[in-house]
Amino acid sequence: MPGTVLGVGPGVFILALLWVLTLLLCVLLSRASGLARFSVILVFFAAVIVTLALLFFPRASEFPGPATEVKIVDTFFIGRYVLLSLVSLVFLGCLFIILVHHLLQPVYAKPIRVHS
Repeated sequence: MPGTVLGVGPGVFILALLWVLTLLLCVLLSRASGLARFSVILVFFAAVIVTLALLFFPRASEFPGPATEVKIVDTFFIGRYVLLSLVSLVFLGCLFIILVHHLLQPVYAKPIRVHS
């Protein structure tokens, strides 16, 4: 089913974002003083109304239409492998440079203290 992530559609993510923002706004407004503190109730009820509107009036049908055969063609096949080989070469080059830098660090001798 196209347009889904982890088996759910975008509506679930919209509702989750709505409630996360509502929770954040309620926490921020609960720290306010005076009449602004009571606006938490209005924010909560506004989130409930928007949630109910999104649940009861969906834009897409609940059941998808008849499935047609879709032929998927990868038109960027060669470009993808050129990009992969380029990134692999850069990774191996950086790994070699780090290894050379790590192995060839100079070790300085400690000065000898002569007690006289």
